[in-house]
Amino acid sequence: MKIYIPHDTSSLSLGADEVLAAITAKYPDIEIIRNGSRGLYWLESLIEVETDKGRVGYGPVSIDDIPSLFEAGFPEGGSMHPLYLGKVEELEAFKRQNRLTFANCGVSDALSTEDYKFEALEKALKLSPQDIVNAVKDSGLRGRGGAAFPTGIKWQTVLDTKSEKKYIVCNADEGDSGTFADRMIMEGDPYCLIEGMMIAARAVEASQGYIYLRSEYPNTAKILQQAIDNAYEAGHLGKGFDLEIRMGAGSYICGEETALLESLEGKRGMIRYRPPLPAIEGLFGKPTALNNVITLASIPFILAQGAKAYQNHGAGKSKGTLTIQLCGNVKYPGLYEMDFGVSLKELLYGIGGGTATGRPIKTVQCGGPLGAYLHESQFDTPMTYEDFAKAGAMLGHGGVVVFDDSVDMAQQARYAMEFCSIESCGKCTPCRIGSTRGVEVIDKIISNVERDQNLELLEDLCEVMTDGSLCAMGGLTPAPVLSALKYFPEDFGLLPKKKAA
Repeated sequence: MKIYIPHDTSSLSLGADEVLAAITAKYPDIEIIRNGSRGLYWLESLIEVETDKGRVGYGPVSIDDIPSLFEAGFPEGGSMHPLYLGKVEELEAFKRQNRLTFANCGVSDALSTEDYKFEALEKALKLSPQDIVNAVKDSGLRGRGGAAFPTGIKWQTVLDTKSEKKYIVCNADEGDSGTFADRMIMEGDPYCLIEGMMIAARAVEASQGYIYLRSEYPNTAKILQQAIDNAYEAGHLGKGFDLEIRMGAGSYICGEETALLESLEGKRGMIRYRPPLPAIEGLFGKPTALNNVITLASIPFILAQGAKAYQNHGAGKSKGTLTIQLCGNVKYPGLYEMDFGVSLKELLYGIGGGTATGRPIKTVQCGGPLGAYLHESQFDTPMTYEDFAKAGAMLGHGGVVVFDDSVDMAQQARYAMEFCSIESCGKCTPCRIGSTRGVEVIDKIISNVERDQNLELLEDLCEVMTDGSLCAMGGLTPAPVLSALKYFPEDFGLLPKKKAA
């Protein structure tokens, strides 16, 4: 009999290790498998047991639930226990997903090179670099880090650029609010990322890879390093391609690719002027394919199942699946991998169950701290790159943060400017100075100090930041500010406040 207990960061924070200790104290010889999370974080700690009726789950299990589980006959029995879930794959929240990239996450031992077959890599080794690039182009895969640039076109540029040395760099500096997909797959299915990077290396003829991991992910670093060591020992890595982890230093701006490259070279993380593009002159001045974790982890499915299989998912020009990370004030938080095109309303109410507090949803922020706040009137918007752009919003890395009607949107707007002022690399004046002035102007508006003049000043300031900033840090900060001002003027004192129910 095997018992599966997740070892990912979120599950550990919800008591997975304590649950493990209580179970092994009762059954010291039982086989324990440390898998990744299934992503249904409202059910963590979620433990699963292999039985003669198949693999069944219990959740959310806390240390206080262990005695009653044992009394109910756990692990051999326990189907009458209130935490019994049956087969996890048959839960409604799971059946509504299309798990392509996350197909293995939570299913098996996250660190077993025997469980992970590297089948996509075997196929890639029989193809030419151009054939691999063509497959990625045909799939319609676009960068999942936020910019949504076509991955195959980026790889084609690196492949076509002649150089004695090329690099693959994985951007694992997952800093957007409400995002955890990168961390979840690196901890739950690390070989998927490693295989994706090895395929990318063959596609662009690179010999060295780096994973730039945010410093706030120590558990991820431990698991990922063990996976890399295992991959070397099993003979997958080291045959013309080497892979290392490099830890970031806690800077949000290093999620921007050129600042990341500066940091990776040992310099202060600051934006580079473009051109040249990193695909032509990237790390150490060499051609570099720099992709987000989920982008690279999507590659094994495309190579194993074919570009057409990936392209058959999605809507319009938004091909494949979106790894939606639903969090904030929501009843059923978690990671939901779904085809592009699901409406925001269906996500919030049909899947997320509304707010955890039971109060009405006032707004959601998609695309991280630089994303616009969406009003209830926009909740029918399909979740595609094109539809969100029409609505003045962005999908970004797929984070969706929910707020109920108790939130003060003036304070959220202020926070956006303050966040930018703290995290700006300081290279350009519109971002560095504009965000500081933005906080001051919003404070004056809230305090009704020359409100009309300061509203006009705020709009001018946002225009300068949008048009004059060197990168998206300053260029996108006005989005949450202006959307909050447009849809929730009462919170800025411009209209009488609506009474909360």
